[in-house]
Amino acid sequence: MDDKTRTELEAAAFRRLIQHLMQDRPEVQNIDMMNLAGFCRNCLSRWYQEAAEAQGIAMDKAAAREIIYGMPYEDWRAQNQTEADSAKQAAFAKAIKAHE
Repeated sequence: MDDKTRTELEAAAFRRLIQHLMQDRPEVQNIDMMNLAGFCRNCLSRWYQEAAEAQGIAMDKAAAREIIYGMPYEDWRAQNQTEADSAKQAAFAKAIKAHE
């Protein structure tokens, strides 16, 4: 497989992941993703921002989040985010330390 095709396939898979998280399963909470997989939508937006900056494209956190969330982050939070219970918060505190 040539590099151009590989990049196109990777981009298509990434777009499908974003669609899955934002359209198919918006009820899945970021804290649950962090606790189970070690990444969330915010991580994806940070990686997107870092990739843009590596290409010399200036992008702030809000712009990167809007690309991943498909809307301003605060709008998505208001529509989809629920309060995390103490067990989820404790698991998150433990998981985040593992990634430091």
